[in-house]
Amino acid sequence: MKKYVLSLAILSAFIFGTSNVQAQSLKDLFNKDNIEKVVNAVTGNKSIDMTGTWTYTGSAIEFESDNFLKKAGGAAAASLAENKLDEQLAKIGIKDGQLSFTFNADSTFTSTIGKRSMQGTYSYDAATNQVQLKYLRLLNMNAKVNCTSNSMELLFNSDKLLKLITFLSSKSSNTTLKTISSLADSYDGMMLGLELKK
Repeated sequence: MKKYVLSLAILSAFIFGTSNVQAQSLKDLFNKDNIEKVVNAVTGNKSIDMTGTWTYTGSAIEFESDNFLKKAGGAAAASLAENKLDEQLAKIGIKDGQLSFTFNADSTFTSTIGKRSMQGTYSYDAATNQVQLKYLRLLNMNAKVNCTSNSMELLFNSDKLLKLITFLSSKSSNTTLKTISSLADSYDGMMLGLELKK
């Protein structure tokens, strides 16, 4: 029995150690979304359901490799970068609950920031785990998607995030955009994005 418990503990540590789960506490570690991410990572399940309305709750950051994360100073660097990005997005009106994306089953979507709405089409590629967003003929971009039943991250290369912010927000200022660009340049190999909740 002890051997079984020890094996289970080692397996659990391995799964949680190799997955892309970021947790601040034990409670966060075992929440529904993080468990779902681990199960999807282990089983290789890449089918996601993006339909519904997703509301902005904060910024999301992902390093392209674990090695880079270690070089950049680990979780402290990620947390610092995320706080700076949140601060800059708040300056241009992208705050908790102020931005939403509604993805429809017919591959159309609507982005709403404040009272301003923009529509487009989207397509998801399960092989690359990317969604292509097309705002009519004005803006086309790809984003990496990390999605569970209740939360979704849309992660962009920094230049694409800057284009999206400029397009969505009428309040975007050169100073804010320069700060976000500088943040991205300081952590080459980092994807910046939006964390959304259903």
